[in-house]
Amino acid sequence: METILNAGQHDTVDALCWRHYGRTAGVTEAVLEANPGLADYGPFLPCGTLVTLPEAQPAAPQRNMVNLWD
Repeated sequence: METILNAGQHDTVDALCWRHYGRTAGVTEAVLEANPGLADYGPFLPCGTLVTLPEAQPAAPQRNMVNLWD
């Protein structure tokens, strides 16, 4: 299910993704693909711009880190 948000003052696509999905990796590209022409606005979206946020795929599982000095 997709969501439509209004961009606020000084909002970026990354900021909208972070607030909605809790991450930017893998979803920023999907948002730009779902909104043709959105990147043409530059880094800051005009206030009131409608942005469609598609349903995101689950995030990749976290890897266990190995510490070589333990």
